[in-house]
Amino acid sequence: MKKKSASAPVEYIDRRTGEKVMESVMGDGALRFAYETLLGRTLWPVLFGSRLISDLLGRKYSSPRSKKDILSLASIPGCMPEEAEKPISEYGSFNEFFTRRLKSGARPIGEGIVSPADGRLRLYLGADADLPFPLKGAKRSLNEVFDANAPKGKYDIAVVRLAPVDYHRFHFPCDCTTDEPVRIIPGEYHSVNPIALLRRPDVYADNERQVLKCRASFGNYYLVDVGAFGVGTIVQTYTGTNHAKGDEKGYFKFGGSTVIVVFPAGKLKFDEDLVRNSSAGFETRVRCNEKIAEETN
Repeated sequence: MKKKSASAPVEYIDRRTGEKVMESVMGDGALRFAYETLLGRTLWPVLFGSRLISDLLGRKYSSPRSKKDILSLASIPGCMPEEAEKPISEYGSFNEFFTRRLKSGARPIGEGIVSPADGRLRLYLGADADLPFPLKGAKRSLNEVFDANAPKGKYDIAVVRLAPVDYHRFHFPCDCTTDEPVRIIPGEYHSVNPIALLRRPDVYADNERQVLKCRASFGNYYLVDVGAFGVGTIVQTYTGTNHAKGDEKGYFKFGGSTVIVVFPAGKLKFDEDLVRNSSAGFETRVRCNEKIAEETN
């Protein structure tokens, strides 16, 4: 008899339909080997403990020979290659398609505070910087995510997890200014795929993070870009210190990644469907620049 996988199917809620959707996983077999077998787990220091493997994958997928892999990604439900600014045939490598920009108007900027990226969003409201909060099955504090540099107080946290099928550029969720450079916190390169998160749920505090402090009308907030397996590079493309809502901040090269937005608690009123779904333990599929909250008066 074939042994059943230890990982249960992962469902999220599609915001546009309100229906539960089974997540399509790219590289399912390889991830199950790495995270669900003894041999795979013994290889973690080699696979995830350094940038080497991710850099090698980055070189592979930046090669012109990788063009043949574009169709495999484009055929996965949710990829929506028709939104890309160019036809698939015009991309010179897999990574060029993976980091694609979209056609004008594909992500119109919504009212209020918007999602910084395409992905599956879950909220954690009223989190204390020092006390652990649940993050994908783990118990992690903001101080661990920030490498012991989180400011004191309570925060509302939006975790936006990107899958390979998603648009992989990330943007500013509101008008803001930035007076300090991005702070890079070195770390590992575990996958943020659901299969991996079941076995290594603390990756958001262990993987490489890039933290940017932003000042908005409601106070300071933080954007945390989390690297992952296959993400040899997090590229910051923003310039200057003044940023308008929806401006591009950067992009991830190949791999699934995450953007964590840390807001001061109580300054925003999050949309009811996102609060409801998060309370029930579900992520919600959102689009970049789609409204997720509004300022409280």
